[in-house]
Amino acid sequence: MTDSAPVSDLNGWRHRPFTAAGITHDCFEKGEGPGVVVLPEIPGIHPEVLGFADHLVEQGFTVVLVSLYGVPGKEVSTGYGLSSMAKVCVSKEFRALAANAHRPVTDYLRAVSRDLAARTPGKGVGVIGMCFSGGFALAAAVDDVVLAPVMSQPSVPFPIGATRKRDLGLSPAEADRIVARTRDEGLCVLGMRFSEDFMVPDERFQHLRERLGDAFEVIELDSKPGNAGGFSTKAHSVVTGEVRDRPGHPALGARNRVVEFFRERLTVCTAG
Repeated sequence: MTDSAPVSDLNGWRHRPFTAAGITHDCFEKGEGPGVVVLPEIPGIHPEVLGFADHLVEQGFTVVLVSLYGVPGKEVSTGYGLSSMAKVCVSKEFRALAANAHRPVTDYLRAVSRDLAARTPGKGVGVIGMCFSGGFALAAAVDDVVLAPVMSQPSVPFPIGATRKRDLGLSPAEADRIVARTRDEGLCVLGMRFSEDFMVPDERFQHLRERLGDAFEVIELDSKPGNAGGFSTKAHSVVTGEVRDRPGHPALGARNRVVEFFRERLTVCTAG
């Protein structure tokens, strides 16, 4: 048991650049079993993201980590975080402030997902995005190979104004496609946030409930003052920075549910 978040490093991860949709990023792969694409939070693939990814590997998944920004393996610092944020905010690839918009990076991530699905057991893969990349996991589910999208604290578009607070990070056509998949194919979406996280407003999750209904499973961790989990009101990183390896810890429970969700949605396909 520990009072700090699980961490790891790049030891054992196989590296290769991957190009699709006119975009190239470094990808890191490890493990065996059904495929899961992990999209890092700001500032990049830092040790806590690697701790989460290695946990998925230990749980029996083939994991591809996509280095969308930052320096893989570099530890988090205030300066590093600000520098990474400044770069992604002006990138046309991410369109951090655009509402009701298609984001070019999601075409790339769908290609990554198809590539992994073709090389791993079953008919599809899971995708988890965190923080800046949280909504990208949902957008990736436009593609049929994405069977288990997980949105952990999705913060794009940045919630400036009422419209962006409700925005799903999708174009209208993408949103309609995902709604159709929940209705016709049984697609389910897992979303997670802290209750007081202003970067992930409740309005966004409420909008997702309106569009997806029971197909949207929500884990909302209490971060109000005096909460039982001991979280700060500024708590943000559900499956990385806030996880503690203690029985009954709420963030550890959320991480466990992510593993269960991937097993439920991907192992069934493997058996079929």
